[in-house]
Amino acid sequence: MRFFLDTANVEDIRKANDLGVICGVTTNPSLIAKEGLNFADVIKEITTIVDGPISGEVKPTTLDFEGMMKEAREIAAIHPNMVVKIPMTAEGLKACHQCHKEGIKTNVTLIFSANQALLAARAGATYVSPFIGRLDDISEDGLELIRTIADMFSINNIDAQIICASVRNPIHVMQCALAGADIATVPYKVIETMIHHPLTDQGIAKFQADYKKVFG
Repeated sequence: MRFFLDTANVEDIRKANDLGVICGVTTNPSLIAKEGLNFADVIKEITTIVDGPISGEVKPTTLDFEGMMKEAREIAAIHPNMVVKIPMTAEGLKACHQCHKEGIKTNVTLIFSANQALLAARAGATYVSPFIGRLDDISEDGLELIRTIADMFSINNIDAQIICASVRNPIHVMQCALAGADIATVPYKVIETMIHHPLTDQGIAKFQADYKKVFG
């Protein structure tokens, strides 16, 4: 399983990229609004940092096929690595299919069922993004959805890649990998948490203390 960073914070992207653990970035209107920056400026800066897929989403107020396609073409024109995030709606599926015909990579987002993932894949989605954390929030098993989609795609030889989205903690990451996800898109704080373990920290402290006893 590979990692994307789910953020529009450029400094976090730089730090994660320097670690060598991410191969792409996902953004959405909420993340960009949180940074208080211009969409195009943020995306262009991210393309100078990460050499991999970068998801930019159509506006949440754009609900029609024609509007989505206009924005999709604009997003795709920013950089060859751009992936257009499209919501899982009837109009979104139409836009996904048209993007596929035009060679524009897509990430169908806000998926909460296996049927939605199957429809998105058949419409030509490059990536499908099930939101596991939000399912957990309403007492549904987000990881079981990942397992179901992974099995379904494997049985039917579907090429669309599964991105685990709405990942909240390191346990989610491990479970996504075991469930057969292709990618987990995570906040930087989750990567930071994954790096640390109390025994690692204690081991480093002991090694330092032992070294100083001998060598000062």
